[in-house]
Amino acid sequence: MVHTETAANWLPAIDKAAGPVYLAIADALAADIASGRLQAGGRLPPQRTLADQLGIDFTTVSRAYAEARRRGLVDGRVGLGTFVRPRRAAITAEAASGLVDMSMNLPPRFDDPALFDRMWARIDDLKTDGGLDLLLRYQEAGGTGRDRAAGRLWLAPRFGEIAAERVLVAPGAQGALLAILGLLAAPGDTVCAEALAYPGFRALAAHLKIRLVGVAMDGEGILPDAFEAACIKATPKALYCNPTLHNPTTATMSLARREALVAIARRYGVPIIEDDAYGALPLSPVPPLASLAPELVYHVAGLAKSVSPALRIAYLALPDHRTAARVAAAIRATAAMASPLGAAIATNWIEDGTADMIRAAIRAETIARQALASEILPQESAIADPEGFHVWLRLPEPWTRGEFIARLRSAGIGVVGSDAFALTAPPEAVRLGLGVAASRESLRQSLRIVADLLDEPPALSSMVV
Repeated sequence: MVHTETAANWLPAIDKAAGPVYLAIADALAADIASGRLQAGGRLPPQRTLADQLGIDFTTVSRAYAEARRRGLVDGRVGLGTFVRPRRAAITAEAASGLVDMSMNLPPRFDDPALFDRMWARIDDLKTDGGLDLLLRYQEAGGTGRDRAAGRLWLAPRFGEIAAERVLVAPGAQGALLAILGLLAAPGDTVCAEALAYPGFRALAAHLKIRLVGVAMDGEGILPDAFEAACIKATPKALYCNPTLHNPTTATMSLARREALVAIARRYGVPIIEDDAYGALPLSPVPPLASLAPELVYHVAGLAKSVSPALRIAYLALPDHRTAARVAAAIRATAAMASPLGAAIATNWIEDGTADMIRAAIRAETIARQALASEILPQESAIADPEGFHVWLRLPEPWTRGEFIARLRSAGIGVVGSDAFALTAPPEAVRLGLGVAASRESLRQSLRIVADLLDEPPALSSMVV
């Protein structure tokens, strides 16, 4: 056991290739506190000293100590240093790093101190770039000319050239969907959507008292014949879909499938709401529906999954300038405007290439995490795409989603059952988000718990007496 007075010599054993180094340091600190190697009151090495000993950047150690403070493991005392907190206030190593809530579908955190610093530096630049006007003035609904130009630049790799008057800036994808859905449908109207649809859209439809009709799907997404049948029977006001890396099934529609859906929508005069939340992630994306039928499609490209959930910014590609004006009016009525500060950050990041660098870092970490999932989860049950950061897990008999979710919850792991998405009979399946885990090792441990549970019959895993 290392006594209090020797904590200043603490040197963690970490694997720099296993994931973010700052998280590995925080995890090692949690483990050493839990084992008794580090005792309450011990003063840890100064950040610069530990950085030199480990051969890493000072910023990485600073982030590690900040993460340890967030977990309740240490206290920082100005002018004195960083001290181990009493055991009762600390989080155990298992709770700190072994288990995760996989119910949220967030982009994974990457370990790139240089990019981290660049992101904040560009935010700091806004003090001179935007000044007080950015903080103390309203902006027009739909975004400034510069912010809309940044949106066009972001959309260009998938769209090519797009007219400026067709692009708006919205307060996140949810704000965009609210404005569009309220424009296209009235209370009591019918809108079609995938049989498994984004819960946020389901909530919007319920709020607006709009009836949703689920359309049958296969491994590519919506079945064209089923959509046509719904057009004939239900006369929908719109079709909502998530054609790339579908949430929750991970399906991506082929070009042929997209063309078939567009042809049916044109035949019956049904506008399409294209929620392209994940469309910026694939390196070789399938053309969006909006590029196949620009006169028919309301395209929503949020930045939450490909850049940052914190910005709450989405770019809209709309059929024409008249439609754009109506949607801008709807944004004004429901949210006034997108956050000028969030839009300005997004614009700066897009203009100087920072957004592309963030997306590349998210892609790289996503691929690594999907490789872990592929290695650990049974191939016959887990459906995933290497470029998306969620897994659709079909449960083998006799498991039911309710039992499986309850067993995982008792182990400290949260997942989302199919009921949250289902517009028709829900399948026995759950969605796993791979991005919330603080590190790959944390994710690995949680996925092993999921895989081990799948190997057991429900009765064997029950602890009820």
